[in-house]
Amino acid sequence: MKFLTVAALAASALFSGQAMAQDKTEITIATEGAFPPYNLTRADGTLDGYDVDLAHYLCDHMKIKCTIIAQAFDGMIPALNAGKFDAIMAGMSATEKRKEVIDFSIPYGNTGQGFATLKDSDLAKLPLSDKLFSLATDDAGARKAIEEMKPMLQGKVIGVQAASIAARFVDEYMKGIVEVREYKTTEQHDLDLLSGRVDLIMASMGYLKTAAEKPANSDMAIVGPRFQGGFLGAGSSVGLRKSDTALKAKFDEAITAAKADGTLKKLSEKWFGFDVTPQ
Repeated sequence: MKFLTVAALAASALFSGQAMAQDKTEITIATEGAFPPYNLTRADGTLDGYDVDLAHYLCDHMKIKCTIIAQAFDGMIPALNAGKFDAIMAGMSATEKRKEVIDFSIPYGNTGQGFATLKDSDLAKLPLSDKLFSLATDDAGARKAIEEMKPMLQGKVIGVQAASIAARFVDEYMKGIVEVREYKTTEQHDLDLLSGRVDLIMASMGYLKTAAEKPANSDMAIVGPRFQGGFLGAGSSVGLRKSDTALKAKFDEAITAAKADGTLKKLSEKWFGFDVTPQ
């Protein structure tokens, strides 16, 4: 009888928790604040960027009051599941690995992953510039591309953000070819590239394009091919707890509306200079 009572209480608590999770009128959204143009922190401490502008639109559309906070990227998923906030909007790709522990909305942006080096580096002549390879439909082509670049990459040092899909790509496709250094933020690997401590960096093409346009990064050049799909994910999506199915449905509907009314196109052209609307 005691077992049944405990079980009943547990079931009741679970039902109550799920009900509360589904009926949200206020939520907290985490972004990194250090991954422009997706997200950045202004000099006065305010958060801005594509993720932030879009979050405001989505929250208005969903009629939910939202608070946006900064959170280190490598701790976002554990903090989400610990209940420290309700959603992630940080240029995070919805990969199969991440889907094992959290859920995702439909994608709201996709730029692929690319490389950057210094203009006077021998890697500035990395082949296959502007070529795009899908890991989902052309894994063989992606591996062939790495093989073509291998003679120039052998023994070089590449910088990636820790816990990023770029880090996983390098581990999967470039292990034994390059030495890998991981950084807490992308801005940190930019600084090491400019100072010559790494030879190459890999990150979102949207991020690299914006980084290379900064006056302080005038020596930076985008090189080589881009990669997307497969374990790199379908694109940047809102990260959510698996229990928040109603909130996911609301985000999906709001993102669909943002795509239909041109908001994704408008905001992506504002922040990236090109349309990153998922196709």
